[in-house]
Amino acid sequence: MVTVGVLALQGGFAEHLGLLRRAADHLSISRGQQLAINLTEVRTPDQLATCDGLILPGGESTTLSLVAAQSGLLEPLREFVKVSRKPVWGTCAGLILLCEQASATKRGGQELIGGLDVKVHRNHFGRQLQSFVQDIDLPFLRHEDGDTPAPFPAVFIRAPVVDEMLHRADSPERAIEILAKFPSHGEGDNIIAIRQGNVFGTSFHPELTDDMRIHIWWLEQAIKA
Repeated sequence: MVTVGVLALQGGFAEHLGLLRRAADHLSISRGQQLAINLTEVRTPDQLATCDGLILPGGESTTLSLVAAQSGLLEPLREFVKVSRKPVWGTCAGLILLCEQASATKRGGQELIGGLDVKVHRNHFGRQLQSFVQDIDLPFLRHEDGDTPAPFPAVFIRAPVVDEMLHRADSPERAIEILAKFPSHGEGDNIIAIRQGNVFGTSFHPELTDDMRIHIWWLEQAIKA
């Protein structure tokens, strides 16, 4: 039995759980057998300890960090990600928490979990009113037969982007994979999906769409681990 949790302190945890259930059903049908998987909400260190994989949802990263600290979850989360190195996926605010550094934070900064050796820029695309949906190409969703996947409807809400790599070139075992970019009006493109070892992050909100492809892909990674 594989247990996958969703951090349920604030933000879109219910939406993630809904898509995870659909993804698990899809994988069970495609494999011709029921997956032995348990999906659960995580609010305490004891609940986290039962998990083999974890999603950190979108929401408000400062609030998530504060409530995690008050719940005694920050250090267990850091151990889960950086010591046990279990599969973790952060969306939007969750991505921010999984980065080692963040810019444009509120006064006094905020506690981060870390795991991705990058610096992230909060609210890169502006405020809530400047939210948008954009079809983007995600090559990592490529089918086994090699067919190019259809564009993914990415929802950007006060979204962050990765703006600096902190990774050391002499640590190949912790190589950073840039999985998707979004065109920028300035120099270079914005990094909006990234993976480093067991840690995966997206700037956008797949949980706010009906498209479960990323949830299927990540769930397969978590099961393999």
